[in-house]
Amino acid sequence: MLLADVGGWKAFLAASTAIFVALDILGTLPIYFGISKSLSPSKKKRVVDLSMAVALVTALVFTFLGQTIFKFIGIQLVDFKIAGGLVLILIALADLVGKPEHENRITGSSGVVPLAVPLITGPGVLTTLMLQVEVYGYALTVGALVVNYLIAWGLLRNSEKMVRLLGKDGAVVLSKLAALLLAAIAVSMIRSGLLETFIRS
Repeated sequence: MLLADVGGWKAFLAASTAIFVALDILGTLPIYFGISKSLSPSKKKRVVDLSMAVALVTALVFTFLGQTIFKFIGIQLVDFKIAGGLVLILIALADLVGKPEHENRITGSSGVVPLAVPLITGPGVLTTLMLQVEVYGYALTVGALVVNYLIAWGLLRNSEKMVRLLGKDGAVVLSKLAALLLAAIAVSMIRSGLLETFIRS
């Protein structure tokens, strides 16, 4: 369907809303607090910049080549859901039961995991983008994607202000609650992927 057929700003708002919900940057913020709390403010900004760049490039690649890539390597979207869910649940469990292993790995040069993928650009975002392309076309979908990622970049870049507002204990509690929520989201993704697999088989 062409952008002109859908209807300008109304279509753009609809596409942007769908991507914003799938991105869930507000839910990612407290998780980011937890995995980056040992970093200096300057290093956090470098991690955010690098992670957002990688996340955006990944999202753009899947927007244009997602279906082709999946067909080429012989996987389906349900496979991606299950794999992404397993990664997220490991991250969440590490944070809930002790010192997160990924906290030791996140640096200015390697912070793209897990922030860029799968927390920012995860299965939900990639699936939404490919569906939005079918409805609204490439131009509108890419525009909505860029706007949402600029918003996400701004929020993550200024996360220190929110940490100061919450206080150290508040940030820790919020981080643990977010880890529990992340685990629930991961289980939901795995369950959805398995259900779709059984329905198709």
